[in-house]
Amino acid sequence: MSTDDEARPAAQLTVLTGPSGAGRDGVVERVRARSPSVWVPVPVTTRPRCPGERDGVDRHFVTPAQFDRLVAAGKLLEWFRVGPHLRGTPRDPLRIRLAQGRPVLLPLDLPGALAVRASLPGVRLVLLTRPGRRVAPAVAEAVEHIVVHDLTERAVDELVGLLGSSYLAPAWPPPLRG
Repeated sequence: MSTDDEARPAAQLTVLTGPSGAGRDGVVERVRARSPSVWVPVPVTTRPRCPGERDGVDRHFVTPAQFDRLVAAGKLLEWFRVGPHLRGTPRDPLRIRLAQGRPVLLPLDLPGALAVRASLPGVRLVLLTRPGRRVAPAVAEAVEHIVVHDLTERAVDELVGLLGSSYLAPAWPPPLRG
């Protein structure tokens, strides 16, 4: 007889990518609210903190010199420049969550998503796009799934389904006791 842990698939890293304006942040927020077992990495950034942002919760705020040390030490899964600032995804917390069997949802732009795929070939790329937007053939070939963000709840339902319902509830109902 199988236990819940044995029946669950191994946790997987899913990268949600899409063009600016596709609604990535709103969809990720709703997925997290519905599925607390899904972990979303906290990025590292050199930009100043905005009002209401909390260090270590919304982002890890570091100096450019600290960021450079993270890059040099291989501590970032991916990183890029956004205007005058740098932003990246810490590697170690992500590895820990995956080793714990937690699914990870990483929202990134397409270049970041492709950089993650280059360093972690088993990653699943999901493209979030608005209805009626033409998806370039090269982008369509690079991703495993395309989720059309016509209605937020429908897009969230589809993404939660892709993450796997076995992450969100026990894989098997408990045996009946009689």
